[in-house]
Parts: sequence; structure tokens; C-alpha cells
Amino acid sequence: MRVIPASEQRRLRWKNDGGWTTEIARDPLAGDAFRWRISIADIERDGPFSPFPGIDRHLLLLSGNGIELDIDGAPPRRLVQRFGCVRFAGEATVDCRLLGGPTRDFNLMVQRATLRAEVVARPLIGSMLIFAREGVEWLIHVLAGHLQAQGEGRALDAATGDTLHIDRRGASGTSRIALDGGGELVLVQLLPPD
Repeated sequence: MRVIPASEQRRLRWKNDGGWTTEIARDPLAGDAFRWRISIADIERDGPFSPFPGIDRHLLLLSGNGIELDIDGAPPRRLVQRFGCVRFAGEATVDCRLLGGPTRDFNLMVQRATLRAEVVARPLIGSMLIFAREGVEWLIHVLAGHLQAQGEGRALDAATGDTLHIDRRGASGTSRIALDGGGELVLVQLLPPD
């Protein structure tokens, strides 16, 4: 269990000049490849998404009036409600239209051959428990507020922009992690593929 501080994030302009990506964290492989990556995108104008073959993508709307995505010619998918989520293949052809101004979105990308993911945003009011099973990783991103995590004989603090990483790969049994605090979280569970 460790905290990835907000100070380690990298903010990069998109190649097509349509927005910014703030990379929160990644589990790197060779070159630019990764097992997983979490980031926040600031979308400033309409345009295509970059392809990521072999990657499953999850996108949650954090702020703004929303977006409409054309994914491989299927009927458009609209995200207009905060924390609305869409999942799609990274190799898909995706065109994005803004629905009334820029948006900010949480992005999760996982290498399909090695991982599957579940992602949800929720408030933290008081206490909650995470049961971290063996072979599973958790990424708990603090969107706003603060939390204290207690478990595995440790206590760690995280504040807005920080991410708690719980890695149970190679561990046995289930670890109980207590989260205390107040604010908003994005909870990502990284699981072995089906």
C-alpha cells in the first residue's frame, strides 16, 4: 500500500492540440507501453481520440456539459451526467463532440490481455472498507477532500489529487483496508482477465 502524490503527475498537450492529459500514474512496460494508466483529460474541442490497440478504455465525465462519442460507426454515446461512464476498445475509431464547452474526464486504460477493470466514482463521508483480495490491485484517486487509509499494519494519508495504490499481486488472502475522511473518490479495481 502506497500513496502516489499529485506532485508526480505529468501534464501533456495532445498531439492533435485538442486538449491536455494529466497522467496520474501508470504501470510501465517496455517503451511507451503500460499494464494500466490513469489520467485526467481536459478536452477543449471536437476531434478524434488517439488509438491504443490492445487496450480497454474507461472514461468518466468529471465536469462540463458532456460529450458525444461516435465509436466505430455505432449509434453515438452521450455522457452528460457527472460520473457517467463509457467503456470502449482502444483500437476503435472514436470521434468526440463537446456538448457546450470543454470537459474534464477521468480515464482508465488497461492492457486487455493481462487485466480487466471496474471503475466507480463515489463520495467518501466518514468510513468505508475495501476488501483487497489476492491477485487484485486497487487505485483510489482522491478527486476532492482527504482520506486516511489503515490496513496491513500501516496508516497513510492522501489529499486532493493523490492516489492510493493497493497491490495484492503475489499476496495471499484478503486484506481489509479502512478508508476514513471526506470528499470524492474514483475507485478502480484491477482484476485478472476472465
